[in-house]
This record gives sequence, C-alpha cells and structure tokens, in this order.
Amino acid sequence: MSLQISVLPSGRQFSTETQETVLAAAIRQGIGLPYGCKDGACGSCKCKKISGEVTHGPHQSKALTAQEAAEGWILTCCATAQTDVVLESRQVTDVGSFPVRKMPVRVAALTRMSDDVLVMRLQLPAAQPLEYHAGQYVEFLLRDGDRRSYSMANAPQTVGNPAQIELHLRHMPGGKFTDQVFGSMKEKEILRIEGPYGSFFLREDSDKPMIFLASGTGFAPIKALIEHMQHKAITRSVVVYWGGRRPADLYMHDWLVAQAAQMPHLRYVPVVSEALPEDAWGGRTGFVHRAVMCDVPDLSGHQVYACGAPIVVESARADFVAQCGLPADEFYADAFTSAADKGKS
Repeated sequence: MSLQISVLPSGRQFSTETQETVLAAAIRQGIGLPYGCKDGACGSCKCKKISGEVTHGPHQSKALTAQEAAEGWILTCCATAQTDVVLESRQVTDVGSFPVRKMPVRVAALTRMSDDVLVMRLQLPAAQPLEYHAGQYVEFLLRDGDRRSYSMANAPQTVGNPAQIELHLRHMPGGKFTDQVFGSMKEKEILRIEGPYGSFFLREDSDKPMIFLASGTGFAPIKALIEHMQHKAITRSVVVYWGGRRPADLYMHDWLVAQAAQMPHLRYVPVVSEALPEDAWGGRTGFVHRAVMCDVPDLSGHQVYACGAPIVVESARADFVAQCGLPADEFYADAFTSAADKGKS
C-alpha cells in the first residue's frame, strides 16, 4: 500500500511503500530531506510531524528523546508511515538530483597523516562518474552487508582524470573496517561504494557570513566546501574553527593555513582541547564550539556548517541557538557517527 508524505513549507510530496522508512522513500524519489547517519544515531534527520501516524524502528534516545517524540518530532531515517503524513522541514532541496549509485572503486593511494588518520584516494570507474555536492558522503559496502560512511574531502571540481575521490579515515581500534584499512589494505585493492548521500552542502542562495566548525576527521567535508568556494569564486566571509584533542589531530593544519593565505575572505582558528607541555602549543585551547561563542557571541546573522563527533555537533547546535541567537534553520550539520556510536561492532 502506498501512502503520501507532504513536506511543509515547500509543498513537496512523495509516496512511501509499506515497511519503507520515510527517509528511504524521500531519497528514492529525489526529495532532499536532511539526514546524516541513516541509522537512528545522530538526529540530523529530525523533523516535526504535523499530522499522521508513524512507527519508529530502533534508535538512540540521544537522537530523539521521549520528550521530543511526545511533542511530535520524528526521525525520518527509522520512521515508517502508518497513514498519510504531513511533515515540517525547511531543508527540502534538490540535493537528491544526483543519482545514488553502487560502483566498484580502486584504492589509488593510502597516505598516513598522523598515528591514527590516513587519507585514502579512490579511483572511480571511467564509465561511472560520481556526481555529488561538496560535503556529501559515500558508503562502503562490506562483504557481510554492513556499511561504513565517509565524506568526500575533495570538491567535485577536483576529481581529476582519471577521477578520484579523497576520504579521511580515523583508526577505530577493533573496528571491522578501519582495522583492515590501517592493517592489511594495499593500493590497487577493489572496494565497493554507494552514493552520494547527505544533505550537508553549501547553501549558495545566501550571502550571510559563515562559520565552518569541524572536529577531528569532520574536517573532510569542510575541506571540500573550501575547495568548492575556491573553484566557484565564492567570496562570502568564512571563519574555519577546527578542533582536536592534540595538535596532531589537526592533520592538515598546514594546508588550511595555506588556503587562508590565498583567500582574503577566509580565516582559520585551530583549537586544541588537551594540549600537553611537550606539544608546545601556543594557540587556542578548550572546546572548539566555545571558541566560536567567545569570538562571535552574536550569530543571529550567520550560517553555521558543523561536522564532527555527535557530541560536538549537538553541543554547538544547542548553544549557538540558545545563547548566540543563531536561527535554528541556519545550522547545517553532518555528525560523524562511528559504527560504535550506532551500536555496531
């Protein structure tokens, strides 16, 4: 049985089949609802239900609290419609206009950036170009059916010929995928990916000054946004705040310093939360989102693009809106949710 989903205020409509999540139906039909992990862990897909009934599958309480559910909020990634449904979501876009495809890729290069971070370059098949927005991600399709998600760290204008995408991977000890990548994976191996996914991309219909906020390897899609701005000659004011526990976590610090030197409208603020004496760190310390609040106490006229660990993204979202006047619909996020965060091995 097919049910109808309507999205306000855009007026977009799409159908959903029995047992299909609202988000899966939207992606299938090119409707750009916001989302991140697609697994009930990050809360990025949260929407207000105006009318209708849904049933939620398994999800984490931090992504949707009991209070939020009682107030009518739903997670579209794990909500199945039981009746026609009307939702409210202001981030409906044409992001889904790029088709989601499965394709084989060849490992072109593995470059260590620090003890636990490497840059992986994947060569795409010549007959299957991957079209994507800077900021989106792909999923690795593992042999046992599991998936692992990583954002493209290069803008689509830089994929080159032969076409390659760049991913930033942090080693999660005991992780099914990253143990293999950091242990036995070699160049020229063949992997399978699917994408593009995600609603994290630059809103170019605005001229507001921007804050780019990243923690750890959440820098990957921020790097893609910066390259996108360079290639499209976008000169909106942007300040990049990149946080890590130790200076080594800012694994492309020199690259970002160089971009700031070339882009007069871009400023870079590195922040370290746990600097040790041997680090000889002379820069900012503390929580990265708190550095933003110190520097820009009034965010009412800004847009914020945040990517990183869920705790960083959600703390930034809550504090920027409540304490700095940021409009809730001007906070765009991609929470970097690991398999452990999702309750997987």
